[in-house]
This record gives sequence, C-alpha cells and structure tokens, in this order.
Amino acid sequence: MHNTTSVVVVGLGYVGLPLAVGIARHFPTIGFDISTARVGELKGGHDRTGEIEPDRLRASTIHLTADAAEIAAKDVYIVTVPTPVDLENRPDLTPVLKACGTVGRAMRKGAVVVFESTVYPGVTEDICGPELERVSGLTCGADFFLGYSPERINPGDKEHTVDRITKVISGQTPEITEKLAAIYGAVTSGGVFRAASIRVAEAAKVIENSQRDINIAFVNELAMIFQKLGISIHDVLEASATKWNFLNFKPGLVGGHCIGVDPFYLATCALNNGHHPEIILSGRRINDGMGPWMAARISEQLAPKSRILMLGLTFKENVPDLRNSKVIDVIRGLEQRGHTVDIHDPFADPEEARHEYGVTLMSGLDGAAGYDCVVGAVPHDGYAGFGPEAFSALVARNGLVADIKGMWRQAEMPDGIRIWRL
Repeated sequence: MHNTTSVVVVGLGYVGLPLAVGIARHFPTIGFDISTARVGELKGGHDRTGEIEPDRLRASTIHLTADAAEIAAKDVYIVTVPTPVDLENRPDLTPVLKACGTVGRAMRKGAVVVFESTVYPGVTEDICGPELERVSGLTCGADFFLGYSPERINPGDKEHTVDRITKVISGQTPEITEKLAAIYGAVTSGGVFRAASIRVAEAAKVIENSQRDINIAFVNELAMIFQKLGISIHDVLEASATKWNFLNFKPGLVGGHCIGVDPFYLATCALNNGHHPEIILSGRRINDGMGPWMAARISEQLAPKSRILMLGLTFKENVPDLRNSKVIDVIRGLEQRGHTVDIHDPFADPEEARHEYGVTLMSGLDGAAGYDCVVGAVPHDGYAGFGPEAFSALVARNGLVADIKGMWRQAEMPDGIRIWRL
C-alpha cells in the first residue's frame, strides 16, 4: 500500500473523525459528512464531541467537505455512520444504505469500501454489497471490493484511542485484507488482527457490546434483589472484587450508541435464522427497565409533588454524548409520578437536549437551592467531588440525595439530609 492511496472517511462523528485524523497522518484523506454545520465547525477547529483537540484538528492535513462531488474516484472508502434501532428495537440500516448510495455514486473500478458501523453478520456482503452494485453499476468482487473493521471507540477514553487499540480487519479477498492491514496498521500502534472472514469480524463486534450488556444486566438484577434486603450492591461488589477472577461490572443505566443498541442487532440476526435469543433479550429488558425502576424507588421516599434536581443527562461521565441516554427514563418516571424535575449537565449541549428529549437544561447551579431531592445520575467529575457544603446548599432540610452511580459513597452528608444508594 503506497502513501498515495486516497482514503475517504464517510461520517465524522465520534468514530469517523478520530479515524480520519489518524489516517491523514499517513495517506491523503478526505473527511466527508452530510452535515454542513458539522464540517463548518470542524474546519474552524472545534470538535463538539471532544475527541480531537483544537490544535490537533487544525494541524491535520485532512480535507473536510460536505460536497459529495469531492469524494469521487478515490481508492478506499470507510463508512462510519450510525446504526440505530427503530421504535420497535429493530435494526435501522437507513444511514448505512444512504452512505452506500453516496459511495456508490462516487466510486470507480478498483475501489475498496470498508464498513466500521456495527451490524450483524451478513450485512456488509448481503445488504451493503448489492446496494453498492445497484447504485454504481459495478460488480462486487470484480469491479470493487468490500471490507469490514469494527469500530472500538469509547467516548471520553483518552487511553484506548484509535491509534493505540488493536483493529480487527477483514477483506473480501486475502489481497484486500492486506490492503486494510497496511492502512490500519499505519494508524495504530496496537496492531491489526486478521479475522477469518467479514462475517466473523461483524460478529466479533456485535458480541463485544452484547457481552457487556448481559453482564451489566446481571449486576442490575442483583441491585434490585439487594435493595429488598437492605444492602448496597456497591458494598457487595467491593467485597466480591477481592477474588482474583471476579468480573467487577457496575450497575446503572445502560445507554449510548453501542451497548444499549447492538444487542438488538444480534437478536434480530438470531431471530432471522430461527433462534430465539433468550439471554440477550432478557438482559435488554432488565437494562431498559432500570430507569423506571429507579424512578419508582426514589419517588417512594418523597412527598407528593416534590422538587427534584437531576445532575447529569449524558449517557456517560465527562462526555457531551446524549445519544440514547437512559437518564431521561428516570426523569420521565419521576414526572409521571407528579414531581417537578430540573436538569443540569455542564457537558450536554442545551439545544441538542431540547431537540432530542424536549427538556431545558439549567444554565448553572448558582442560586439552586431547597430541592426535596438531588439525584446524582451521571458521575461527571464536578459532581463526584460534592461535599457537605454543596449538599447543604442544594438540598432542603430532611431532603433526599439519591446516588444512582455510587459516586458519593464516601461523601459526608450534612445532618438532616437522607441518602439513598443502589
């Protein structure tokens, strides 16, 4: 693979942008996104996801564009668009198929099209390949070739970045696999793993997140049991973790763009092939039910029509990502029980919060006081450091502090303020 090989990364979100910036260090690279606003802010040196620092973005040789004409006749196209589910939790391949349309109209003979979006086994070859053929008029496996390399971006994680992790790769032919090895191998110090086939690579990705989902579901169910026994799941986990081979998963809300979504892709694949996936779907039911369950546990400790302050809305600590956040389930559950909920999150974008969930974020905590309950929903660093002074300022006498994430296990509570923990 020569460093003159031209690469297009389609989709410049949490996955695509870091990958494109990394590839641009070694190959001529175009970063394409259908959002002109996204491309505009990136050209200005601002990445709202926080994955790429402004100086690094400005210094990159990447060419950013929202004009599909500029990605015509390139050598390699890497698709990193989202793969959500619909309201019935069925895979929604619309973004991937639209990306296939864009790439299909742009590519020429000899192109390689790689998918990083999480899918179930068979999507790349059985759905994306034919769509690319239909749009381009070219023949898959002869005029152009497919590849798959599952994304492993962990938002906010500065250690396991795309330039350090092992990248799983697979191409339609051994030659394509080696081409991908050259590209991804140049990007990451973690090396590449050549999967046995594209379907194996697709399967590997979808079970990574399904495995985490199932393990968290088990701990969430334990949390429900131990609540009835009057003991904290966090205390139990702390004791159990002293065993050398204990898997120390934590309870909580399971949202985001991967763990809360990908198991449904695997479940759909199983159902389509005549197998009912009991463990996968039961894990999803438990985790999707945690928000309403938490709302019920908090509400039963409060007077009717209480004022509640919800600290955190993003799906994960110290990131601005609001996608599929399950905090909204706690909020809705409390509101349905007649309570009033104010929401604060220093990382979340207020406009995005309004658009995604129809909620208004507080501009700050100055003047916030007298709440009947404060819920610690997301362990942002700023919240985790709260002490007696902060609680006294926010919580009314005989009020409740509800610690969903166990971030205040060691915090000292002022006299007259109650604490509830998982």
